[in-house]
Amino acid sequence: MPAQLSHLKTVEQRLLWLSHWMIHHANHIRPKVDGIKVGGHQASSASMVSIMTALYFSALRPEDRVAVKPHASPIFHAMQYLMGNQTREKMENFRGFGGVQSYPSRTKDIDDVDFSTGSVGLGVAITSFASIIQDYIAAKSWGQGAPMGRMVALVGDAELDEGNVYEALQEGWKNDLRNTWWIIDYNRQSLDGIVREGLFGRVEKIFDAFGWDVVRVKYGALQRAAFEEPGGERLRDWIDACPNQQYAALTFMGGEVWRKRLMDDLGDQGDVSALIERRSDDELAALMENLGGNCVETMAETFAAIDHDRPTCFLAYTIKGWGTPIAGHKDNHGGLMNRSQFATWQKHMGVAEGEEWDPMATVEDPAALRAFLSQVPFFARGTRRYHDAKLDVPPIEIDTSREISTQAAFGKILDDLAKGSSALADRIVTTSPDVTGTTSLGPWVNRRKLFARSEQADAFIEHRIPSTAKWEFTPDGQHIELGIAEMNLMLLLGAAGLSHSLFGKRLIPVGTVYDPFVARGLDALNYACYQDARFLLVGTPSGVTLAPEGGAHQSVGSPLIGMSQDGLASFEPAFADELAVIMEWAFDYLQRDGEGDPDERTWLRDETGGSVYLRLTTNPIEQPGKRVDEDFRQGAIDGAYWLRKPGPNCEVVIAYQGAVAPEAIKAAGMIGEGRRDIGVLAVTSADRLNAGWTAAQRARSRGHQAARSHIETLMAGLPPHCRLVTVIDGHPATLAWLGSVAGHQTIPLGVEHFGQTGTIGDLYRHHGLDAAAIVEKVNGLTIGKTLQQATPPLASDA
Repeated sequence: MPAQLSHLKTVEQRLLWLSHWMIHHANHIRPKVDGIKVGGHQASSASMVSIMTALYFSALRPEDRVAVKPHASPIFHAMQYLMGNQTREKMENFRGFGGVQSYPSRTKDIDDVDFSTGSVGLGVAITSFASIIQDYIAAKSWGQGAPMGRMVALVGDAELDEGNVYEALQEGWKNDLRNTWWIIDYNRQSLDGIVREGLFGRVEKIFDAFGWDVVRVKYGALQRAAFEEPGGERLRDWIDACPNQQYAALTFMGGEVWRKRLMDDLGDQGDVSALIERRSDDELAALMENLGGNCVETMAETFAAIDHDRPTCFLAYTIKGWGTPIAGHKDNHGGLMNRSQFATWQKHMGVAEGEEWDPMATVEDPAALRAFLSQVPFFARGTRRYHDAKLDVPPIEIDTSREISTQAAFGKILDDLAKGSSALADRIVTTSPDVTGTTSLGPWVNRRKLFARSEQADAFIEHRIPSTAKWEFTPDGQHIELGIAEMNLMLLLGAAGLSHSLFGKRLIPVGTVYDPFVARGLDALNYACYQDARFLLVGTPSGVTLAPEGGAHQSVGSPLIGMSQDGLASFEPAFADELAVIMEWAFDYLQRDGEGDPDERTWLRDETGGSVYLRLTTNPIEQPGKRVDEDFRQGAIDGAYWLRKPGPNCEVVIAYQGAVAPEAIKAAGMIGEGRRDIGVLAVTSADRLNAGWTAAQRARSRGHQAARSHIETLMAGLPPHCRLVTVIDGHPATLAWLGSVAGHQTIPLGVEHFGQTGTIGDLYRHHGLDAAAIVEKVNGLTIGKTLQQATPPLASDA
């Protein structure tokens, strides 16, 4: 056996042991505080061990990036432990607080995780978008010269049930995808059973249809050698014809049962019988379980044979639970070796008691293995987290002398940046799922063009056909156009938002989507935020303010998504100057990477940075004129400011967020005719107000009695009898909590039911968002002078 192959086999067995010991320790040795199963996926890890050994210790280079199958996390961490990148303490605390995470995490684990995984299918797809981003960077003058890596996904076969995988395949085909490997662990077993027969044929056809090379890795070296023996062809035919369930069951039962079944089916007292009888029960079991994906030699040879950059799918046949007593059992996905099974297996693996955590246990020549490991290319440079310098943010201003919507203002701000020559503008990459023009990205795209690796002319320009969209594809382009799949949008934003760390070049990704369809990409949005990708997401148009489109296109719950999503600062400005202030702040916030100490003015951890979500609208409203005071600018960033400061005897405060600003302002004027010292609170971010408030409460509970959040400071002067009316074109719970800040009675107004078509006025009246509805609530629910209503409510509102 060549020396390298011998070392690979040793590493494979070390990873198999260390991963399974870590899981066993967590479930059967470490004290159980909660009395529940810890879990850890022994069988799913075992089926990947040969693939991962060959990949990481033979095929990969430092510039390559890998998304590890979630259930193979123990193999990944065992590998990092073997290489000195993971601690024994964290391994011993697997799935415990502060220990090795259940699934690879860029933000929670200390070892070299390229892509977080966990929600199946997403880690697979993000590799294709990372490859597109790598091509995007390489095409730019500021990104040339970096080595081109392969983006690799280790894929559980059940992940192919996820629809987002096929959305990503189509998008990759449209963008001339390259340098992408998807390695499918085809063990044919999932949590609830065995996969259908013939799935591999469907998988191959799908990948072929989208231009991928497909490499079927079915037989290991032992099997291929046996096929060359007399009678071997009949053995191969039998293997090919054996149903998945039968193969799994025979694997679990072992060599003696294998022998009986093969002799019953193939025994002829001739060549095939001799082939079988030349092997002991253990040797026969090893032969039959030597599928391609469980043979480190075969996988290393297969990877080494790829000498092109075409996207490649490896369909690697494996045995789930390979090399362990639970191999092949249909319950092994969630099952674990019991104490007795593990003790027997420990003897089989040759690991002495007390040496379970020793990386070099059972290794005959530790010095030789260490020398081999020190030369493995993928690990040679240490951890591969890159950095890039922060980009200066130019001042962002906008004309507020005319009516304008926040969506139009967003488009104007980007257009102004496109006209300029700032480094920030050069690093902005925009993207949208087939709604580029209708979300006001058109002017930016006309100036900065669309990205493609090769020039593609616009036939409308060539033929001089008038069009507002001048769409030329060029390597210098700064917009990546997507099909109408919101999962792809969020995954592309996630990949682009990690570019500074993955590729050492910072991008400022900006993605637009119709606001109701933020929910359609929510799993991928959460996934992008979980791994601390940095991007600006713009949901527009939003709410019932998008009146003619009807209930299917009118978002209700998206403000609550913005509040609840970790890693995402959510804003909903009403005015263009608020948006300008917020975007200038956001472009800096996306680039921050501080330690996380809270700002004692707001108790927000702004220095850590994060992504930003803007909820905008197409409704043009009158602007408040030029404002330069610091209270307004800082308040817009912190989450709120007084548009109309309350007097000392304030009876009513109207707190609004977003497009309903004109109704709140109008209502304040009407209420002010009969109630004293009315205040109007302009909320730009319920998310940041709430986060600061809860953080300040935590600080006070821990002894920092002076801690006060921004919203507490704003409301500190309100008298106890003051009533709050909150208004938003979204779910009323977004602002309803404001009354809890200082104990004021609160009347929350918003949208609680599906919308419908109509005018903005119709729908505001119907949902109780207009000035008349606000006055009606003040009249009916507060004590004081009865106020005159400007417009009677609809009969359906009564």
